[in-house]
Amino acid sequence: MRLRQIVLLLLLALAIGALVALDLGPYLSFEQLKASQANFDQLYAQQPVMVAAVYFGVYVLATALSIPGAVIITLAGGAVFGLWWGLLIVSFASTLGATLAFLVSRFVLRDWVEARFGQRLADINAGVDKEGAFYLFSLRLIPVVPFFLINLLMGLTRMKTVTFYVVSQIGMLAGTAVYVNAGTQLAQLDSVQGILSPALWGSFLLLGIFPLLARRVVAVIHQRKVYARWASVRPKTFDRNLIVIGGGAAGLVSAYIAAAVKAKVTLIEAHKMGGDCLNYGCVPSKALIKSAKLAHQMRHGAQYGLSDTTPSFSFKAVMQRVHGVIKAIEPHDSVARYTGLGVEVLQGYGKLVNPWTVEVSLNNGQVQRLTARSIVIAAGARPVVPPLPGLDDVGYVTSDTLWDEFAKLDEIPKRIVVLGGGPIGCELSQSFARLGSQVTQLEMGDRIMAREDDEVSALARDALQADGVQVLTGHKALRCERRGEDKILVASSQGLEVEIGFDALVCAVGRVARLQGYGLEDIGVTTLRKNFTIDTNEYLQTLYPNIYAAGDVAGPYQLTHVAAHQAWYATVNALFGDFKSFKVDYRVIPWATFIDPEVARVGLNEQEAQAQGIAYEVTKYGIDDLDRAIADSEAHGFVKVLTVPGKDRILGVTIVGSHAGDLLGEYVLAMKHGLGLNKILGTIHTYPTMAEANKYAAGEWKRAHAPQKLLAWVKKFHDGRRG
Repeated sequence: MRLRQIVLLLLLALAIGALVALDLGPYLSFEQLKASQANFDQLYAQQPVMVAAVYFGVYVLATALSIPGAVIITLAGGAVFGLWWGLLIVSFASTLGATLAFLVSRFVLRDWVEARFGQRLADINAGVDKEGAFYLFSLRLIPVVPFFLINLLMGLTRMKTVTFYVVSQIGMLAGTAVYVNAGTQLAQLDSVQGILSPALWGSFLLLGIFPLLARRVVAVIHQRKVYARWASVRPKTFDRNLIVIGGGAAGLVSAYIAAAVKAKVTLIEAHKMGGDCLNYGCVPSKALIKSAKLAHQMRHGAQYGLSDTTPSFSFKAVMQRVHGVIKAIEPHDSVARYTGLGVEVLQGYGKLVNPWTVEVSLNNGQVQRLTARSIVIAAGARPVVPPLPGLDDVGYVTSDTLWDEFAKLDEIPKRIVVLGGGPIGCELSQSFARLGSQVTQLEMGDRIMAREDDEVSALARDALQADGVQVLTGHKALRCERRGEDKILVASSQGLEVEIGFDALVCAVGRVARLQGYGLEDIGVTTLRKNFTIDTNEYLQTLYPNIYAAGDVAGPYQLTHVAAHQAWYATVNALFGDFKSFKVDYRVIPWATFIDPEVARVGLNEQEAQAQGIAYEVTKYGIDDLDRAIADSEAHGFVKVLTVPGKDRILGVTIVGSHAGDLLGEYVLAMKHGLGLNKILGTIHTYPTMAEANKYAAGEWKRAHAPQKLLAWVKKFHDGRRG
């Protein structure tokens, strides 16, 4: 806390202390006000300007300091100045005082609160940015909510001061009028409680509910406007409760949930069930990584007391194993399985005709038109192909096409260039290098895996280079050239052109949502240019409230488990949203990159915490000290935990090491359910396992926060007991 904040806090404490010492309580009582009314009237008749000015100042001060007694002071305003002058003075004085309290709270407390509850406050601020004025207005209309509490809490948010002032001025007017008017009838009142009859309380409640009702009416009007062009084609009855477009992770989960709650659901998939994850991403890449790791271990058998051996293998057999793994998992996502679960599966291309109708061009040539109350779009994403001159001439593969193309080869390409330094590029580069290819990886940025902390990026680079990958950061691909039988990639670095020869070029520069081909543009569903995804609200609704999006098409994460997570919200909201809707929760999102050593993370890392101005402490445990890691010859990496300063509450965790993705689960659970490092430390972990790294990391935090002064006294106690 800065010096100015401390000084202001002391001044406020002194002011409140002085008021307490002066014992002004009796003067702010209803009885004292009635007894003094005649004196106030006489003084006001003699010096009206001075009385009004003093009253205004006292009211502002009392409100700014959140001193109890605002009701009595408001009654006094009505009793002395009458209804209209009293309402004018009290209205501006109360709003000015409330704004001062708002600013004091912001100046003194907000930095402290942000440092400790940064992410939660960020979520609140996001809501305030969108609808803060609306909710403030609703709260101001209900006097039962303490106004001083509203002032202090709003000061902790990012609401603009002018917004707070204007909304408060208008919102408090009704309540102020009631109390000022009561003050004009002070002689007839027996108590403050007599001001608000049940009928009046009911009126205030209706006032508070009115904005909510008005919001609902506005939403209905907005829906009518959105659907206006389709009014003539809206079906009177629907064939299905839900239609799902896309049979990837999000689509499969959506269809599964709908069938589980006995809704009639149709799933449309044109190509392969299971989507990108099963056919092109998670599954084949992990199968490849396993084969590559075994080849690496054979070359380094001496680490395990064996002989180093050059692995002898057929690359075609390796790729056949990859496809065999896909085949083994396919039944989990198959048409037969989902049909058995109660899902109607149609294999073909679905296209939105209107907000309730989907036209399906089946793979057998037939065409069907289906209607549903709700639709979930789960069309997934596709690889980005950079617009490089000459790319088509030399040929290339993407993370989607390489599995089929490389399966045709008898031997692995001798020279592979991988474009992209993200997770996909890193996983493929290391695997192909371990299988014997000469791999060059190009990244336009300063480092690979740029979303991770610098030390993690450096460790990943070292790991790839140790396996023979030539990692070229700060290199921008310019063009491709074919010179006879040779294929050349020309890149620029620091103003100079670099030529790299290759036999195979892998484009792994990212993936982009599939937004064309299924009628979004035809019915006017809006998309975001910022990240090229479908524009959805916090309930995953598109422009049309009955059409939802989940998975890669919705963003902001391109992760299979997030797609499944979103699918639950989209489906439940689609089927039951008329009764209860749920905002999608992104607070605890884990992910992992399966290079060796693995990199896994949940929550904030250091570069994100610094960018967001969130205070944190770092606790780090080196896995090179872990018994199981030493026994497995995997003694490298670390567990890094970010916590709230002085607290064991976890802000984020990064793990680098063997099975990092598995180890992360304990921290995901802890963060999701508000468990701190003390709880992890107090949990028994099986010995010897890699999971003990989590316990030892918690132990490092505990050791750093041991109460040294208390321990010094405990030492003296034990010394004394020895005599």
